[in-house]
Amino acid sequence: MTDTGGTGAPVVYLNGSYASQRHWRPVIKDLGPGWRHITYDERARGKSKKSADYSFEAVVRDLDAVLKARGVERPLLVGWSYGALLGVVWAARNPDRVAGVVGVDGPYPYGWTDEARHEHIRRLFHKLRWAMPMARLVGNAARMSAEQHAEINIESHKIHAALEPVLDSLTVPVRYVVASGEGLGSKDDWQEQMRATLDPVLARNPNLGISAKVASNHGTIVRKDFRAIAEATREVAILTGEGR
Repeated sequence: MTDTGGTGAPVVYLNGSYASQRHWRPVIKDLGPGWRHITYDERARGKSKKSADYSFEAVVRDLDAVLKARGVERPLLVGWSYGALLGVVWAARNPDRVAGVVGVDGPYPYGWTDEARHEHIRRLFHKLRWAMPMARLVGNAARMSAEQHAEINIESHKIHAALEPVLDSLTVPVRYVVASGEGLGSKDDWQEQMRATLDPVLARNPNLGISAKVASNHGTIVRKDFRAIAEATREVAILTGEGR
C-alpha cells in the first residue's frame, strides 16, 4: 500500500481485475501533490499475499479495511474495469462515506449469465495460462491459477448483469472515461455493445455522466489516456466541493 498523506482530497485507486497498483503512476503524476493518493494491491496481485478467498465480497471488505487503516473519510474512488465495479457498488452501499467515483471504462450494466459463455471464459484463460507469468511481471496478472482468473471474471459478469438498479440508486457524482474498440479476448463488438448499455442509465440518473470518450482500448486506457482520467477526477472533485 502507498499513501502520500497530506491534507489534500483523498483519492483511492482501485485496480483492474488482475492488475497491480503500478498502473496508476501516470494518473498520480498528472494530478500532482495537491491530493492524498492511496493505492494498494488486491489479494494475490502485485505485492499482496495469496488468499483462500478471491470473491468480490472479499474485495469489498478489503476496501473497507484500507479506508479504516488509513483513517480516510469520504474519498474519491477511481477505478479501472473491475475496480470501477467495486467503486460504484461500494458507493451505492455507503453513500455517506464516499465523495464520488471515476469509472475507467466501466462499470456497465451488461454481463454474461449463461453457462455457454462462462465456458468460453474458462477456455480463454486456459489458453492464456502460458502467458500469465510474463503478464505478472508488468502487473497484468495475479499469482493464481488460470481457473481462478476465470472464476473472478465469471463472477464479475454476473454482478455486471444485475448492475442496473445499483447504478440507478447512486446519489454521488460518477464520471466515466470510456474506451473504444475491443480489448484482449473480445470480438464481434462485444465491448462496444457493453458500453452502449450505459445510455439508458445516464438518461435516468443525473448523477452519472461521461467525462471523456477516448481512443484507447480497455487494456491500454490507463497507460495511454491517463490525462483524461486525471481530468475526470478533477471534475468529480469540483462537483463535490473538493476541487483542486
